[in-house]
Amino acid sequence: MYKSNPKLETILSPTEWKGTPITKSGKFTNQEHPFDTGLADVLKWQLSPNPDKAKKKQETWRLEPKTYNDWLTSNVDCIVWLGHSSFFIRLDGATVLIDPVFGDLSFLIKRYVKFPLDPNKLKNLDYILVSHDHRDHMDEPSIKALAKNNPNARYLTGLGNEGLLKDFTKSQLIQSAGWFQKFDTSNSPLEIFYLPSRHWGRRLLTDTNIRLWGAFIVRSGNKTIYFSGDTGYAGHFKQTSKLFPDITHAIIGIGAYKPEWFMGGNHISPTDAIKGFHELGAKHLIPMHYGTFDLSDEALSDPYQTMQQQKERGNINGELLLPQPGEVIEL
Repeated sequence: MYKSNPKLETILSPTEWKGTPITKSGKFTNQEHPFDTGLADVLKWQLSPNPDKAKKKQETWRLEPKTYNDWLTSNVDCIVWLGHSSFFIRLDGATVLIDPVFGDLSFLIKRYVKFPLDPNKLKNLDYILVSHDHRDHMDEPSIKALAKNNPNARYLTGLGNEGLLKDFTKSQLIQSAGWFQKFDTSNSPLEIFYLPSRHWGRRLLTDTNIRLWGAFIVRSGNKTIYFSGDTGYAGHFKQTSKLFPDITHAIIGIGAYKPEWFMGGNHISPTDAIKGFHELGAKHLIPMHYGTFDLSDEALSDPYQTMQQQKERGNINGELLLPQPGEVIEL
C-alpha cells in the first residue's frame, strides 16, 4: 500500500516510485527498516548501565550562542543554526525556518543553550518547514508564536502532519507531501522537496506512525541545501545523491545516538553521518541535533568532539562547518 499527495508533483516516475509505503493498518513505514522498537527495548535501555554517566555528570562543555542578529535584516544568502534542529535559511531573498523550537521541551527536558535571539524578531518568513511530529521538531508553543507573527507564512511538512499544523496555526497555507514529492512554491525563487529518512513518528501513546517523517531539499540557482531531519543510517543518502548530485550543504544530525543498539535506527551517529555525507556527495557538512537537549546516553560534548576528531584524522571528504547557535554561514 502506498500514499502520496495527488496535488503535488512526484519527482520519480510511476515505475520508479508507487508512493510512500504504508502498512496494512494504514501506518507509515520506512523503506528498508520498519520501526520495531517496543516497550521492552525502552526498559532495557533505561535499566542498562550508561558508560558515559560519569562524563555527563562532570563535564561543563556548552555551546556558546551568538546573539548578534544582523543576519535578520541582511540580504545575504545564509544558513544560521539556531540550536538542536532549528535553522534559518535565506536564498535569493526568500526566507525559510526549519523545525523551530524556542524553549524547553517540557519541565523535564530543559535547553542547555539559550535560543540565540528573541523569537518575536522572526517575522515576514516565507516558509516554515516541519520535518516530523516529534516534539523536539514540531513544538506547539513555538509554532503558535510564529503563526501570530507570520500570518502569510507557508507551512511545508510530511503527510498527516497538516492536521496538527492547522490546529496550531489556524492557517490555510499548509502543504503536506509524501516522499519524493515537490512542494508548490510558485511565485518564489525556491524549489523545496520532501525526501525519505529512516525514523518514526508519535506525539501520544496511540498515534505511532500515523504522520510521516522525512528530509528536505531547499534549492535555488546553484545552491542546494539538504536537511536530513531525524534519521538513522540507510540507503536514502545514496538515493538522494542520484536525484540531487549537486548538494552544496548537507545538514545532518549527529546527536542522541547512544546506545547505538537502541538509538541507531532513529538517530545517526557522528561517524555514520560522515558516511552519509560522503554518499550524498555534498561539499559542506553542517552537523545538528546535539548540544541543546539531553536526549540519550552520550555527553552533550560527545558528538561535537567526535566530529572534530574525525576532521583532524582526515576522515571527512569535504568541509566540516561547526557553527555556534546564531553564527552565520554565508552561502
